[in-house]
This record gives sequence, structure tokens and C-alpha cells, in this order.
Amino acid sequence: MAIKLYHCKRSRSLRPLWTLEELGLDYELITMQFPPRLTYEGYLEINSLGTVPTLVDGDVTLTESTAMTLYLAEKGGPTNLTVAPSDPDYGLFLNWLHRSDATLTFPLTLVLRYTQHEPEERKNPQIVEDYTKWFFSRLRCVEAALEDREYLCADRFTVADISIGFSLVFAESLGLADSFKPNTARYLTRLKQRPAFQCAYNL
Repeated sequence: MAIKLYHCKRSRSLRPLWTLEELGLDYELITMQFPPRLTYEGYLEINSLGTVPTLVDGDVTLTESTAMTLYLAEKGGPTNLTVAPSDPDYGLFLNWLHRSDATLTFPLTLVLRYTQHEPEERKNPQIVEDYTKWFFSRLRCVEAALEDREYLCADRFTVADISIGFSLVFAESLGLADSFKPNTARYLTRLKQRPAFQCAYNL
């Protein structure tokens, strides 16, 4: 049975979709309009949170995009996209995976909400300014990490780069990329040149 990925274009589902493309796995892509809890009949029965994405692999259902990247890489391996516990960078690898949403994507969701998704009377420039500053203060960790390496850990491209890469692409879609510092800007360019990214981004 093929893996199913419930997907909204340019959303967090880019993470598992990009991972699927990197791995060359067979999958079924169900593309929905955002927000799917309102636009895709029966979606809340698939994912009671109503969030995007949802990945279904047989009896397994996942609703967290970064967990999906790790799940796919570990189940679909062997692959260089993961870092083994015996590797000196294993802890760093896990930290980047969790940092991708909790630290970097979260403030961007508020910028998006209060610039685009709220009705005009509820748009809030102060929230946008505050959380844009939050994002850039946290982004310093990416800039510093890339001072002497091309990728975030283990001297190679991994799903940590996919997870952080989505956060940067998300920021770019909000018009924030012009303020990226040099290491981060070069890193994003490098990630976007990968054929698997280009395929996933355009699906």
C-alpha cells in the first residue's frame, strides 16, 4: 500500500513531500485547498486536528511534518538523510529537527496570520513586527552554524536541512529573505537547487 500524503501547496507538507522525493519512494499525493478542515470533506476524520500535513502509511498516521521527515528517512532507508546515534552529530541533528518548528516556523505562522489570513479589522501590525523580530533573533543560530559548513550537521545534507529549509522558504514567501545574512542566503540557494526540492515545491 502506497504512502498517502495529504498536502496543501507551499505549506509544512513541503517537508515530507521533499523527503519522499529525495528518497524516491512511491506515494499518493492528495492535494487540498487550505484550510482543509473546511474545504476537504472528511478531513477531520483523517486528522482530528485539522492541520496540514497528514501522512498515512498503512495503520500509521502522522500529523507533525518534521516527525514525518524522520519517519520516512528511517523507514525508507538505508539513506544518508539521517544521522545515527553513534555519530558525534546525532544530538545536533535532533536539535535542528525540533528547532525547525518550535523556534523558527512558529513566529512565521503569526506573521502570516496577521498579514494575510485575518480580516482587515483584525490584522495587527504590532504582532507582525514583534514576531518578525523574534524570527530573526532565532535565525542567528542558523547563520552561525553555517559559518564553517555547507549543511547543518554530519557534513552532509540530511532531513534536518529539509526541516530548517522549509522554515527559510516560508520566510522567503513572507518577503523576509532580503534580510537573510550571507551564510543563510547561500544555504537557501543551495537547498533550492536540489532537484527533489524543485519537484516538491511545484507539486
